[in-house]
Amino acid sequence: MSHQTSADHDYLTTAEAADYLRLKPRKVYDLVRQGQIPCTRATGKLLFPRQSLDLWLMSHLEGDMPGARAVPAVLAGSHDPLLEWALRESGADLATLCHGSGDGVRRLLAGEAMVAGLHLVDPTSGRYNRPEALGLAGMRDLVVVRWARRRQGLLLAPGNPLGLGSIKDLARPGVRLAHRQAGAGAQRLLAWLLARVGVSAEALAFTVHPSRSEDDLALAIRQGEADAGLGVEAAARRQGLAFVALHEEAFDLALRRRSYFEPPLQRLLAFALTTRFRAQAEAMGGYDVSELGEVVYNA
Repeated sequence: MSHQTSADHDYLTTAEAADYLRLKPRKVYDLVRQGQIPCTRATGKLLFPRQSLDLWLMSHLEGDMPGARAVPAVLAGSHDPLLEWALRESGADLATLCHGSGDGVRRLLAGEAMVAGLHLVDPTSGRYNRPEALGLAGMRDLVVVRWARRRQGLLLAPGNPLGLGSIKDLARPGVRLAHRQAGAGAQRLLAWLLARVGVSAEALAFTVHPSRSEDDLALAIRQGEADAGLGVEAAARRQGLAFVALHEEAFDLALRRRSYFEPPLQRLLAFALTTRFRAQAEAMGGYDVSELGEVVYNA
C-alpha cells in the first residue's frame, strides 16, 4: 500500500502546512490572522495551496536579496476583455499599459510593470509563453500564472456577407484585413496560421493603421473600415460581429515572484475565484477559466 504525504496534495490542512513549513501550527494561525500567508477557506476549514506556499517561501528568501526593488503597480502586455473587466471590478488598483505581448515582456524585464499579460505562440512548437522563447529565461524569479484559454478566430462583419470561413480566405481579392501592431500576440499567431496553410502575408490587404487592442480591431470591422481580422471571440460578441473559430490559445500572466503576493495581484486572483467572475467569463464567450490561477512556470 502506498503512503501519501502532504506533498502529494494540492491543498494542505493547517497541520500539514505547519509540517511542510517547519513551523508550529500556532505560528501558522498567527500568519493567517495577519494576512501574511496564502490560504483559502472551504466549509469553515483553512486550506493552503501548496504551489502558493512554495512561492511564498521563495519570495521571502528573495526579499532580503540586494537589488530587490518595488515595481510600479502596472499591468502591461496584451489586452484581454475579461482581464480588463476583472481589473475594474476587483478593485485591484493596477494601471494598464496594454501595448501588446512583446511590449509587456520588455516592460517586465525593465522593471516598469508588475505583471505582463502574454499570449505568444512559439512558431516552432506551437506552445505558448515559453520563457526561453521570449527572452525571459534569465529572470531567476519569474512566475507565469494561467489566466485563461481563449478562442481566437476570424472577426467578420455581421452576417459574414463575404462568406469568409478560413485563414486562406483572407487572401481573396478585395478582402481588407484589420491587424494588430508589431509585437502583439495576435500578429504572431496570424503569421503562424498563415505559414501553416502556405499563405504569404504579402498576399493580404492590410488596413493602413494597426489596431491597438482587441476592441479596436473589432470596432474597425463594425464601422466598415475592414472586412475581417484575427481576434478573440469575446471582442466579436461585444461588437455584434460574426465569428469563425480557428484556434485555442493560452493567455498567461508573467510576473516576478515577490509581486505575486502584492495586494493588487492577490485582489485580482481572489476576485477571479468568485461565482460572479465565472458567470462573466461564460457570458463573454470563448473563455475556459478552469485552469485560472495555476502556476505554469516557476523559475
